[in-house]
Amino acid sequence: MAMRWYVVHAYSNFENQVKRSLEERVKQAGLEQDFGKILVPTEEVIEIRMGQRRKTDRKFFPGYVLVQMEMNDETWHLVRSVPNVLGFIGGTAEKPAPISDKEAEAILVRVEEGLSKPKPKVLFEVGEVVRIIEGPFKDFNGVVEEVDYEKNKLRVSVLIFGRSTPVEFDFSQVEKV
Repeated sequence: MAMRWYVVHAYSNFENQVKRSLEERVKQAGLEQDFGKILVPTEEVIEIRMGQRRKTDRKFFPGYVLVQMEMNDETWHLVRSVPNVLGFIGGTAEKPAPISDKEAEAILVRVEEGLSKPKPKVLFEVGEVVRIIEGPFKDFNGVVEEVDYEKNKLRVSVLIFGRSTPVEFDFSQVEKV
């Protein structure tokens, strides 16, 4: 039987602990051949705190751990016995259903993209009012005209001498009002 991906429901904020405990128990039981990857799907986000750019990880499925495994009685019991595990998602309590290969692939791609291209923690929308927090227009307010998540830039319409002027800013140079 081939390994499939299963979604394990864990208590929120205990995902990493469940991952570590599961890895330890797999080793202790000598069942490494029945388990593949165990991961908490996260993506890197950039947030600005007190003017400093910080990279943090954000879980995009809070409360869930993905486990690549061969399902049998022994592996099922091992996963269910890990502290802070509520059970499997999908199928029945006794016979969990794996997620499709397509779904698993989509999640893995998203994890990879999250590592290579960090997303901003704050998402901006066209028409939203922002305050400029650094540069020559510091303390001016403006309206978001365009958002470019690829380059982490915004085009903001700023009122200068009574005229609306479009100015480009990095995400780190503005904050929501």
